[in-house]
Amino acid sequence: MARILTITLNPALDLTVESPVLTLGTVNRVRATQLEPAGKGINVARVLARLGHTVCVSGLLGDLNPEPFERLFAAEKLADHFVRVPGDNRINTKIAEPDGRVTELNGPGFTVTSDVLHRLKSQLEGLLGGQDALVIAGSMPSGMPAAGLCDLINFLKAAGKPVWLDTSGTAFSAGIKAMPFGVKPNRDELAEWAGEPLANLASLGNAARQLQQSGINNVAVSMGANGVLWLESGAGWLASSPKVDVISTVCAGDTLLAGLLHGQLSGQSPQDTLRQATALAAESVRHIGVGDPDAADFHQLQQQTRITPWPGADVNGEMPL
Repeated sequence: MARILTITLNPALDLTVESPVLTLGTVNRVRATQLEPAGKGINVARVLARLGHTVCVSGLLGDLNPEPFERLFAAEKLADHFVRVPGDNRINTKIAEPDGRVTELNGPGFTVTSDVLHRLKSQLEGLLGGQDALVIAGSMPSGMPAAGLCDLINFLKAAGKPVWLDTSGTAFSAGIKAMPFGVKPNRDELAEWAGEPLANLASLGNAARQLQQSGINNVAVSMGANGVLWLESGAGWLASSPKVDVISTVCAGDTLLAGLLHGQLSGQSPQDTLRQATALAAESVRHIGVGDPDAADFHQLQQQTRITPWPGADVNGEMPL
């Protein structure tokens, strides 16, 4: 199995609430709650560790409430190389309704100083040579300029290992200037980058191709119930997700990225890589938390995941999203 380093610059304690249809301004009785240390890079790391890889986690961690994260790292066998910074890690509330809609209330976290990127690079320098792949995932903390993300990606690329990026907004626009090996935007994030609505698969595919032609080898676009579009090297693939009952979509994208990395680093074909990753993401939405590759019906979920070439004669490029 491979060795992978994930970087989370703005981790959070995620309070996920399973709620009936939310009624504002009233008392709502919820079905379940779960408070869990999270952050996109941490979520990716957890899935990769469950798939058998050796995973290091790094980034920035507030020094006032690190204990839940440290317990998680120990439980999931993730090597902790986070840089501690002054302040609290933020608390994000995610309200999941029965129809799959998720309302997020993201709290403020720590603010970093101008020397933090130098400190992080110093922490990472001795780790990079032993890794097979590197991942930066999640938002940026207050005080870090978007250009710092581009700088960090260039620093990681100098190690000669593939770097994947999963972020949004100005951080995404800044990060892609460094041309990482792969990116995983969702449909809305890709539309924001493109500056126009992507109302069908044709327009989404065109935007993804433009992003790839800018110098990024892999562009994987998650589309929720509509599946996944993955452009890799000179080929394109479309995955149709299996039908499942949706509880929470919070960790689906992180699970998908972990599945793609797993397939690539394990030498699987692109079709098998995307099939497994899409099925694992579908498994994750059936409950709170990341996907479980040991789920009893995971093989059946893979069998129900259809992979077709993109563009292909049997794919309707005008299909609405």
